[in-house]
Amino acid sequence: MEVEIKFEREGRNGIIPVGTYLFEAARRLGVKLPIEVFGETEDAVVQILSGKDLLSGYTKFETEHLPEASRKKGERLARQAKFEKSGEVVIMTKEQVKEEKPAEEARQEAYRKEFEEMPLEKKIESLVELEAMALRDTFSFILNSPYKIGEKIVDVLAEFGFKIEAEEKSAKKPDEHKEKAKEEAKTKAKTEAKEKAEAEPKVKTETAEKPKATRKPRAKKTTDE
Repeated sequence: MEVEIKFEREGRNGIIPVGTYLFEAARRLGVKLPIEVFGETEDAVVQILSGKDLLSGYTKFETEHLPEASRKKGERLARQAKFEKSGEVVIMTKEQVKEEKPAEEARQEAYRKEFEEMPLEKKIESLVELEAMALRDTFSFILNSPYKIGEKIVDVLAEFGFKIEAEEKSAKKPDEHKEKAKEEAKTKAKTEAKEKAEAEPKVKTETAEKPKATRKPRAKKTTDE
């Protein structure tokens, strides 16, 4: 099941699977949402222009941090709202106010522009220098390791990165959605166990009793006198 989603302000649209959170959908389509702080959590407010019924209901966190007037306008928190039905959804993001860039960010942008104008060989040289400064001995160890060892290290690092990303996504999910996922997992496990049990052949526990063998009496030997 899929959802056709459109970000009105940015003019971006695409298809995302049901079960995707609004924040993740925006990221997939290259839409950068303006982040706000709600207590100890960061999130982004968006307005659902059409297709409100395709999203999950308001969570406790949303009702605590979004005024009733905002909810009536169809505003949602992007990390709390999840697409649960297929259909079409139109979203309006908040207009981002342009702020003066701090000195460090300005220097970084100047370096990026300078990097774009460099010839290819110079770009490669700069990247190698940056990698050497950032990774030092670790980077050197991987390069000097045998192929299989280096390949294994890369696989472990990649798996570790995916695990961290999955844990971060799970931690950001609303409590209501976590509980629902646990219940669905339990139900699925019970169903699979029942189906497996029914598919296994029944073993006969009773065996027919064999008749006991009877011994014939021996004939008495007679002797002639």
